[in-house]
Amino acid sequence: MKILIIGGSGQVSSRVAKVALCQNHEVWALTRGNRALPQGVHPITADRNDPQSIKAALSGMTFDAALDCICMNAEHARIDLEAIVPHTGRIVVISTDSVYHPSFKRVPQDENGEKYLADGSYGAKKREMEQVFEKSDANYTLFRPGHIVGPGFAPGCFPENMRQWDLPQKIRAGEPMRLVGGGTYLIHPIVADDLAQAMLDCIENPNTYRQTFCIGGPDVVTNAEYFHLVGSILGAEVTIESIPEDGYLQNHPESSGQICERCYTLEKLRQSGVPLPKTSLEEGLRQMLSDLEQKGAPV
Repeated sequence: MKILIIGGSGQVSSRVAKVALCQNHEVWALTRGNRALPQGVHPITADRNDPQSIKAALSGMTFDAALDCICMNAEHARIDLEAIVPHTGRIVVISTDSVYHPSFKRVPQDENGEKYLADGSYGAKKREMEQVFEKSDANYTLFRPGHIVGPGFAPGCFPENMRQWDLPQKIRAGEPMRLVGGGTYLIHPIVADDLAQAMLDCIENPNTYRQTFCIGGPDVVTNAEYFHLVGSILGAEVTIESIPEDGYLQNHPESSGQICERCYTLEKLRQSGVPLPKTSLEEGLRQMLSDLEQKGAPV
């Protein structure tokens, strides 16, 4: 297939490009041209915030599918519909599990949230993006991943130790991991390559047309278990320092999407015929830490 990736040099989009190339797809990436693309990807230089720039760059081109890894808000969705969709009959978009209002989530949560965020936050803007596609006649698929791991990503989850490149050094030095409520909340991570594979698998699957899917890997763990697993891979003991929950969200409202259960049912995805992600969290963390080491970071 001829695949257009919106992004291509970012953490998720570069993995999508590499997985697509490994399956012998022809891959183009629309970026501003500021960062190198994976070898084998055809560059298209345009500003994703400028529909006229995109139209000019894509003039005369057609694709079997567009995969948007950086669609962050309603305006981005409208630009996709105006400038990207006319060049393809299919668009697959990464949203987020942060669209759900954390105070009303179920365990496990399915795709039908009664309450979504509407507070101007990252998750609220992603929900507004989803609604633009839902109201259109485009042949879209939306994926709602939670915490993503794998090569290119920084380790760490939960507010006080989120996405820290130096996390391995902190753990080896015996620095305690500060977790609200002791890290008992659930998290449902997915390895980036598994997310990329699901995006590719749904392109020609009519059961996924105009649908939204929760997606996660095979493992659901507590945040504390996540950090203990990192420590086990490093061969180091992890110390957990419990932060009281009382008053935390009042002082840190930006953390509401993490101080909640983040566990999702994949039944709708399974019934659609898309193969469920299989890579274990342990393997994803090993890949992430190995990638850090290969890039020269102290691990």
